[in-house]
Amino acid sequence: MAKKYKGPAIGIDLGTTYSCAAVWQGQNNRAEIIHNDQGNRITPSFVAFTTDLRLIGDAAKNQASRNPGNTIFDAKRLIGRKYSDSVIQDDIQLWPFKVVAGTDDNPQIIVQYMGEEKRLCAEEISSIVLTKMREIAEKFLESPIKNAVITVPAYFNDSQRKATKDAGAIAGLNVMRIINEPTAAALAYGLQKRKSNVEKRNVFIFDLGGGTFDVSILKLKGDSFEVKATSGDTHLGGEDFDNRMVSYLVKEFKRKNTVDISGNPKALRKLRNAAEKAKRTLSFDLEAIIDIDALYQGIDFALSVSRAKFEQLNMDLFEKCLEIVKSCFSDAKMDKSSIDDVVLVGGSSRIPKVQQLLHEFFEGKELCSSINPDEAVAYGAAVQAALLSEDVNNVPKLELQDVTPLSLGKAVVGDVMTVVIPRNTSIPVKITKEFFTIEDNQSAAEIKVYEGERMIASENNLLGLFNLPIRRAPRGLTVQVCFTIDADGILNVSAEEESSGNKKDITITNENGRLSCEEIERMIKEAEHFKSEDMKHMEKVRAMNALNI
Repeated sequence: MAKKYKGPAIGIDLGTTYSCAAVWQGQNNRAEIIHNDQGNRITPSFVAFTTDLRLIGDAAKNQASRNPGNTIFDAKRLIGRKYSDSVIQDDIQLWPFKVVAGTDDNPQIIVQYMGEEKRLCAEEISSIVLTKMREIAEKFLESPIKNAVITVPAYFNDSQRKATKDAGAIAGLNVMRIINEPTAAALAYGLQKRKSNVEKRNVFIFDLGGGTFDVSILKLKGDSFEVKATSGDTHLGGEDFDNRMVSYLVKEFKRKNTVDISGNPKALRKLRNAAEKAKRTLSFDLEAIIDIDALYQGIDFALSVSRAKFEQLNMDLFEKCLEIVKSCFSDAKMDKSSIDDVVLVGGSSRIPKVQQLLHEFFEGKELCSSINPDEAVAYGAAVQAALLSEDVNNVPKLELQDVTPLSLGKAVVGDVMTVVIPRNTSIPVKITKEFFTIEDNQSAAEIKVYEGERMIASENNLLGLFNLPIRRAPRGLTVQVCFTIDADGILNVSAEEESSGNKKDITITNENGRLSCEEIERMIKEAEHFKSEDMKHMEKVRAMNALNI
């Protein structure tokens, strides 16, 4: 039985490029997408710092071209990763803001704020966005919000999930549950289908967002939502399509004007805004006009980009999406003909070429567009939040069974990965395996916990390690190792040597390369300080406005 929480609860889709919040409205028997202070239902995941102000969302994105070095976006691509990660190193070349290596190889973002240099980790930036979403919800509900369900890509690893929970804690939220984005979308879709009295469906969720890509196969039967398999890429989405377009535009500007603007952050930000707008235009039109006045050194830039050119620039990425789709069916041991509905989620799923490739893959099956791809994930998160709240009425009775996206196991002699929990195993789950000592008179057994699909243990992601004291005995002494994954996908590993009663365990939490409790506490205090500074500024603005009336 899932733990219930007191007080109102919201669902938050914390996206790479845009975020969205929703709440279950019992009186209307549906989830309500919450609009922000600009009247928009989605909020840019942007945070900016100026000499006297911190901006979030639309306000931050609108001034990005004037203040590129202090306007942070794509924090989700940093969260839970190491600075030395090759993916991060590639991204750093494209970002106008500065990222450096911090403690334990964790990436830190350097910004100038109030005349001082500040170093912020990805969790802090994400927490600022989450705080904004919480405030939007509080204004809508006219009451304080503490409880939330936050969504993550299905293919997020353990450290990325934990880092997302840390971001929620810094934002002052009690994160009731971390839920996979395609599973949340399936909840939204499943509720719609249930109203249509459709009893049983095999549903394929195709979730292509701004920074991540996920696919999941689910079996919907009455009140039961069972994930059969999931696959994805945590670094594939609309931002990558934008990057290809920006590179093309830089080359075109150089060809026309013999001027290289690749090292100018302000010009690149203007180009990125234009590229994103053109990408959206090309989803419904065959041609997009890019027209930027005084892009660089007073030189104007105008160019017509066709849909065919956009598709040519990104075709390998589109095909990569299709390869991931195929691998998901392989993992599920299902045939594509068994799928009843193909549901599109995420803004980038609107791209015509992506839809064409999917349509052909499913041999002409119509793609479902009955749910809003930008809002479905937040809608499903709100449903999950309502299920976990004591204070919400008329919540649909649902059973949700998700899966673990990556294999989990232990290193054995020869640097070999022994899988304990295979990927796509239903969670929550608890599996125990026997291991044996390999040397006489060992005083301890080393338990190294890995996550990944490589046979060589060290090529996978090391989640944690500990030593279990054991009695000295001839080799072959039995050690029981138990892996447990909770409903959030958080892992606990315990080991026991039964004859001596020695037992030890590890929960993959803050201490394992992520933020310590002290660091989270410090960041919570800093977040409060930011809030008070923001309030002072708002009071000053109100006072100035009052004088001008």
